Amino acid sequence: MHDALGTLRDVLGSLPHLQWWITGAWLLYLVPLCAWIVLQKREPVATLSWLLSLALLPYIGYLIYFLLGPQRIKRHQLRRTRARAGLDRYEVFAPTDGNSAELPMLAQKITGLPPSSATSVQQLVDGCATYQAILDAIAAAENHIHLEYYIFNGDRTGQRVLEALTAKAREGVKVRLLLDAVGSNRLKKRALRPLVDAGGEYAWFHPTRFRPFTRPWLNLRTHRKIVVVDGRIAFTGGINVTDDEDESLRGDAYRDLHLRLEGEIVRSIQQVFVEDWVYATGQQRKDFQGTRLWSAADANIRGGIAAQALVSGPDSAWEPIHRMKVAAIHEAKQRVWLVTPYFVPGEAARMALTSAALGGLDVRLVVPKVSDSRLVTLAARSYFDELIAAGVKVYEYGPRMMHSKAMLCDDGLAIIGSANFDHRSFRLNFEISMMFRDRGVAGTLAQWLEGEIAACEPVEVQRDRSLWRHRLPEALARLLSPLL
Repeated sequence: MHDALGTLRDVLGSLPHLQWWITGAWLLYLVPLCAWIVLQKREPVATLSWLLSLALLPYIGYLIYFLLGPQRIKRHQLRRTRARAGLDRYEVFAPTDGNSAELPMLAQKITGLPPSSATSVQQLVDGCATYQAILDAIAAAENHIHLEYYIFNGDRTGQRVLEALTAKAREGVKVRLLLDAVGSNRLKKRALRPLVDAGGEYAWFHPTRFRPFTRPWLNLRTHRKIVVVDGRIAFTGGINVTDDEDESLRGDAYRDLHLRLEGEIVRSIQQVFVEDWVYATGQQRKDFQGTRLWSAADANIRGGIAAQALVSGPDSAWEPIHRMKVAAIHEAKQRVWLVTPYFVPGEAARMALTSAALGGLDVRLVVPKVSDSRLVTLAARSYFDELIAAGVKVYEYGPRMMHSKAMLCDDGLAIIGSANFDHRSFRLNFEISMMFRDRGVAGTLAQWLEGEIAACEPVEVQRDRSLWRHRLPEALARLLSPLL
């Protein structure tokens, strides 16, 4: 082996102008690729991080960027989906609140979904109550059941839901199940066969198969959790279908929050599902024949709860959920309470939180003591000193992992959904959150958060923390924040 390496070194050394050839190949690789990345006009820190990685890892860096680098999806067919599915007839039913008209108007401009209303909003805590509520709604279904999930496992929880769906499909209820190809990769096709045999359908969002000259969408996942039953009842929030979130099965199940909704707001959630289904399957309006997308009985009912769906994903350059949360923080007058499992804020979000605290608002942040990503945990902790110095009260929840994603502003604004407070949720994942401008919904969330904060440990600045065990790893993880 040593002789072979020596021979190779001698051969390479005998080649004329080898150094110039290597430099030329490196420049030929780097210059056009860097120009391509720079022309995407993304955040400077993220752009510089990718440029440095590509320069230090010639050709291998391009492979990494090809597989995992940021990309935009031109979902032009989705812009036509509303007309095909009859969704263009969706109207504004809830008048805007004169005290916060800017937020719903902003949300409609950047998402295309108008302000709406709900007749009922139920906040479900943890998986056991959530799964039972979903199963009850499935059992009462008469026309259709639409589901979209990031994680749908074939464990006990997943089997219970699949069995319920299969039973309804046998009764003639149309079942459509949209699964993320990465998050639900543990669900085997054979587990879905009974559903298909009964007449149900399923589809994979962004399959991971590789095709020549086509960039794979490994990073662009649907992180949405959606259930719509008969166009009348909808569920959304942070809870996936897995034993990991059922506290009746596991003592260390995630702590999470979900929503059960009725009223006109269900139309917005239905619209999001239909657009994702059409995008993933290529189906058209005729494929929904026989499906009553809207509940005729509730067509003209205006609920008393002002609600609006917020959606975001790499098909939008506006980062809608990110933009809406920053705008809500800036509008707050008394308090901003935030709970998230992954806290990796960009500059705008970090400035909004610290400015609110410096301005005298009651700003609180609840994160898990230990999340399921060590790197994200380290990156989150790198921001704590700055937040605490500005007056933000930071709390760590344990021993169960806090998986809830919610924000409360003052006494009348609540945002609950699937989006974490990090770059991945704001820019890479397809997410859905619900914004409520209602004192009752906000009050229920505030009461729950008060109980969670009481069970947390407050974080304090510790000047004597170990350089090698804490400060340096956190600082290094923070450098990767734009890429997380």
